[in-house]
Amino acid sequence: MASEIIINSNPREIRVALVENNQLAEIFIEHKTKKGIVGNIYKGIVTKILPGMQVAFVDIGLEKAGFLYVGDIDVIDLIEFENDEDDSEDMELGAENEGASEEEGKSSRTGQGIPIQDLLKEGQEIVVQIAKNPLGTKGARITSFITLAGRHIVYMPTINQVSVSRRIEDEEEKSRLKNLVTEIGRPDEGYIVRTAGLGRQKDDFLPDVNFLHKLWDNLKGRSDSQSAPCLLYEDLNLIFRSIRDLFNEDVARLVIDSKVDYEKCIEFCSSYLPHLVDKIELYKEPVPIYDYYGIEIEINRALGRKIWLKSGGFITIDQTEALVAIDVNTGKFVGHTDPEETILKTNLEAVKEIVYQLRLRNIGGIIIVDFIDMAKEESKEIVWNSLTQELKFDRSRTNILKISELGLVEMTRKRVRGSLSQTLCDPCPYCEGKGHIKSPTTICYEIIRTLQRLVTNNLTQKNITIEVPAPVYDLLFEEETSYLDDIEKSYNIEVNVKVNPKLHQEKYTINT
Repeated sequence: MASEIIINSNPREIRVALVENNQLAEIFIEHKTKKGIVGNIYKGIVTKILPGMQVAFVDIGLEKAGFLYVGDIDVIDLIEFENDEDDSEDMELGAENEGASEEEGKSSRTGQGIPIQDLLKEGQEIVVQIAKNPLGTKGARITSFITLAGRHIVYMPTINQVSVSRRIEDEEEKSRLKNLVTEIGRPDEGYIVRTAGLGRQKDDFLPDVNFLHKLWDNLKGRSDSQSAPCLLYEDLNLIFRSIRDLFNEDVARLVIDSKVDYEKCIEFCSSYLPHLVDKIELYKEPVPIYDYYGIEIEINRALGRKIWLKSGGFITIDQTEALVAIDVNTGKFVGHTDPEETILKTNLEAVKEIVYQLRLRNIGGIIIVDFIDMAKEESKEIVWNSLTQELKFDRSRTNILKISELGLVEMTRKRVRGSLSQTLCDPCPYCEGKGHIKSPTTICYEIIRTLQRLVTNNLTQKNITIEVPAPVYDLLFEEETSYLDDIEKSYNIEVNVKVNPKLHQEKYTINT
């Protein structure tokens, strides 16, 4: 699969686009004022413990306290901490791992089954890592299982477990990589071989291992000398994380439009990835880089609710607080003969678009897909198999259930950062994020009911002035003027209606 990495960098933001087969596949955006903090390591202070929820809040020096669940606490390290004079020994592990599982190594160390109030106390210092960025009103999710990511390896300093990315499926290769990493790693420490480690030899892993060991030792030293709350380690910026995680032999080139960052990329790759230096290019055209490659228009399309399919069908994507709902519709596509064939074709076409949109929009959490109802079990099986096959190309971990009797697919997709819409958009100030507002007709009837309540409550004022937005004003005089006349005659009052263009469509004022 031919891939390119296109980077747009300026003093305000960094945007990294992964292009596969000349189509935008993934987009990563980092605003300088709202830089993501996943992977950062902090020394914090436990400020509150909630036994009923088995969580603790930890002050790590950010606007909102971090959220620490009991299952993300390393019990063994806490025991060592209690018996050690050095507070800095309370350093732990956990982070993104490309689907490789370190659960076997963690299972005997987590706080699961032990009340959180027996593990932590308010005022206690603890070293934690950001697992998920703050989202909405929620603070960052944190863990005391620390992981440090390299090019080919994820290092877990206190978990005695060596594992391999789930994306590496060959059992012989898995065994070879485990033995190789066990040989060069430190005893009783943990490592995960990343997908980029496939087929690599010892010399490829040694620079990673040595660098991560040194980084961990320095981090512990800073923890010894600094008071909480404080930042101990800041992960690489988006450009270098992209080089580390995305830039490999399958990528034809990396193009960047900032000369300063271009030189930094050359320096970074010269030190860590010298075989990729020749693939880095500086963009020199006068046209903005994302306009030149057609990426800007694709980003804007990815913010829309409706996505048309080539056949004439379409899907809609609605993101809520609890889940993301995706609906498949035949739209303009009516087929030729068999309705079941038409439905199956639309659903199969929708499968590819849905997986593409999940990656592009970085949609995570619980996802419900409402496929068009299929009568045949064979058709349902074909669609489900197609969906699972397409998801294999998604770097984020997914879990998918069978199609239900209602034609629904329930699935989850790992969420670490906000979706594209959450990154680029704010809730509409006009509808306050609801996605709809009351119609002028509804407001007209509300005004009439309010008038009725006023006059039946022994209103003495005979002149009433109502200020309304323009759409409501037009409707009052086009369709409801007779009703206002009746109220005036019945209650012997005079109603004056004025237009106030500054009013929200749902707002109005009644002055008596």
